[in-house]
Amino acid sequence: MIKNEKDFPERDLKQRTKIFAIRIIKLVEYINLHGKVAAKIIANKQLIRPGTAVAANYRAACRCKSRKDFIHKIGTVVEEADETQLWLELLTESGLVELALIKGLLQESGELTAIMTSSRNSAINNLKEKKD
Repeated sequence: MIKNEKDFPERDLKQRTKIFAIRIIKLVEYINLHGKVAAKIIANKQLIRPGTAVAANYRAACRCKSRKDFIHKIGTVVEEADETQLWLELLTESGLVELALIKGLLQESGELTAIMTSSRNSAINNLKEKKD
C-alpha cells in the first residue's frame, strides 16, 4: 500500500490516475450493458465525471506554476476521488452492483484520495513554513 506521494513518483501517479479513469469508463460501459436502470443513471450521470476527472485534474496540478495553485488543483483531485468513492459505495450498498465487481476500484479511489490529501497537506505545510 502506498503511504504518501514520495512512495509513488509523479509520472507513475499520472499513469495510475489514467488507469483508474479507464477502469471507471469500462465499469460504466459494463453497467450500461448489464445494469439496472438506477445503476445506469448513477454510472452515466454521476460516476463517469468525477471518476475520469481525477486523472485530468491531477495532470493540471502537475503543471502548476505556484504552490497556491497546486494546493487548489490537488484539492479538486481529492474532491473528485472522494466523490467517485461515494458513487461506488452507493452502487454496492444499494445492491445495484456486486461488491466483487468494484472492490478494486473502491480500494483505489480510497488510496488515491489518501495520497492526494497527503500531497495537499504537505504543500500547505511547506507554504506555511516558507512564510515563517
